[in-house]
Amino acid sequence: MLEYRGLISLIVGALIVVAPAAYASQVSRETDIVHLRLGERILVDDGSCPAGEIKEIAGTKLTPAGVVRARKCISRIRLKR
Repeated sequence: MLEYRGLISLIVGALIVVAPAAYASQVSRETDIVHLRLGERILVDDGSCPAGEIKEIAGTKLTPAGVVRARKCISRIRLKR
């Protein structure tokens, strides 16, 4: 029984550490993004998207030169939790 409790506490601890990484961070300029990891999403509120939308930068592919960035405008309404 003690082994299962230890395993469960280890899994819960790992989820607490990993869960915040799933949320996208937000910056005011795209130049503020220095390092972008594969699969990471960062929101950029620079006013380049239409009203009610925000730019999302995502690391999509890994190449020898680094991570390729994909840019698209997404609805701000989706971001509310």
